[in-house]
Amino acid sequence: MSQQMDNQVKTDIRKLSIDQLQEKLAVNGHPKFRSKQIYEWLWKKGVSDFQFMSNLSKDLRSSLESEFCINPIVIDKVQKSNDGTIKTRFRLHDGHMIESVLIPVPKTNRYTVCVSTQVGCSLTCSFCATGKMKRVRNLDASEIYDQFVQVNQQCIEKYNHHLTNIVYMGMGEPLLAYRTVLDSVDKLCSETGLGMSPKRITVSTAGIAKQIKQLAHDKVKFNLALSLHAADDMKRNTIMPINESNNLTVLIEALKFFYVETKNKISYEYIAFNEFNDSIEDAKKLIPLCKHFPVRVNIIEYNSIDGFDGKRSSEERLDKFASFLTRNDVLVTVRKSRGKDIDAACGQLANKN
Repeated sequence: MSQQMDNQVKTDIRKLSIDQLQEKLAVNGHPKFRSKQIYEWLWKKGVSDFQFMSNLSKDLRSSLESEFCINPIVIDKVQKSNDGTIKTRFRLHDGHMIESVLIPVPKTNRYTVCVSTQVGCSLTCSFCATGKMKRVRNLDASEIYDQFVQVNQQCIEKYNHHLTNIVYMGMGEPLLAYRTVLDSVDKLCSETGLGMSPKRITVSTAGIAKQIKQLAHDKVKFNLALSLHAADDMKRNTIMPINESNNLTVLIEALKFFYVETKNKISYEYIAFNEFNDSIEDAKKLIPLCKHFPVRVNIIEYNSIDGFDGKRSSEERLDKFASFLTRNDVLVTVRKSRGKDIDAACGQLANKN
């Protein structure tokens, strides 16, 4: 507790740009190159203790420790699914909890981490456990970065393989944590960070049209996924209240602009609910939404949560729905849920004990 209180009066060094860090070091007479060394320890090597910065003098390390703090996330609990999925609950420096999920697919050498961007969520999507929590705050860029670093270490230890992909689809709405999400992507992808390809990153949104357009203006290089889940406004309004202020017409316009400006991949996430959005009529409504730009429809099994009466689509209905889309030249992937037995599947993250 005393350490936490001590850190509250110190500057979080990972909130400083390299220029800001350089200015602070210069006040104490340290040369420019020291800021670059420190930045590499923080963002290339993911070090969370000044004493590990071995190419700095002991005096400088002690000076940094007295003026600055590093607030790493800490593993609170790890659960392993029968299918190999690993869910980790992390404790943040202020005591709040978030969850991340490692999804391994060894056959295709694909190892994905699903990261959170907020503590809780404000969007109240009816089928999502996180949406039933209150939004407490946005994560810092460093807290998103730490999820990748720590889950990557898990992946190496468990599967002898580095993470290959990252999806911003965990707890929270990424586009409502816009600046920290983009800052975290920069730390993951830049030369001063981990050097990851942005093409291996997908940011998911429930549909914030204004922010989708801002992504286009900012010329981002990562992929974008829209959590669609229904192809008409009336149905989408009933399960996703955000649609009332960001309807499908507005969203498609924003996505068209995003594609024109960036040419980045776009996908629709579509949870199939039995006799709600899985009929041929629903498929017919979905087809026109797939003709404005190249898009893949990822059909996802519904994973049950407390307080929502929807049921998973039957295999027969799902097959007919997907086949109809395919026959009409829609690119479709039907995804089986991973980590259901540990509440790690899509829509289930809620910090359960």
